[in-house]
Amino acid sequence: MSSAEIDRLKKMTEQLVVRLESELEQAEVSRSGFKSDTLSEAETVNDEVKNSAKAKSKNRAANMAALQLLIDAYPKVFDRQNVRPLKIGIQEDLVADGKIAKNKIKRALASYVRSLNYYRSLREGAERIDLKGEAAGLVTQSESDHAKEKLKEINKNRLQQRKKQEKDERINRKLEMLVTRK
Repeated sequence: MSSAEIDRLKKMTEQLVVRLESELEQAEVSRSGFKSDTLSEAETVNDEVKNSAKAKSKNRAANMAALQLLIDAYPKVFDRQNVRPLKIGIQEDLVADGKIAKNKIKRALASYVRSLNYYRSLREGAERIDLKGEAAGLVTQSESDHAKEKLKEINKNRLQQRKKQEKDERINRKLEMLVTRK
């Protein structure tokens, strides 16, 4: 390809970018009724994502605080380093014991039993434990299989989220480059 052809293609590309930016501005003006900052829509989306992340972070912090209450009250049962399967119906035992509020128990247990380490601990034949840390039944094959499926599902979702995030980041970078070319 000759330099004249390259220059012609560059010029056509620049004209196309200018035309697209103009059409984008016109669409924004017609949609909103006034000319707005080109980045305002992207900033709005980013703010929504940040607010959602803050809410998740607060919820996660509350879950961890509730779980810490269980760890402190029942150190033989709840241990982040040595996660073991819990007795079926342990929630009722915790409520009956009365050391921790019911809403905190539910929040903490939900976090604990949905953790990767808990799912990994659910191997067929593994001993379940009660509030005293003593044996209270065994993990069945169906429970073990369910845990394996949940682990696969979690890993699949994480991979999809990572791919989506990478795609969104690429699109945002491209949009920022287009906007800043003016």
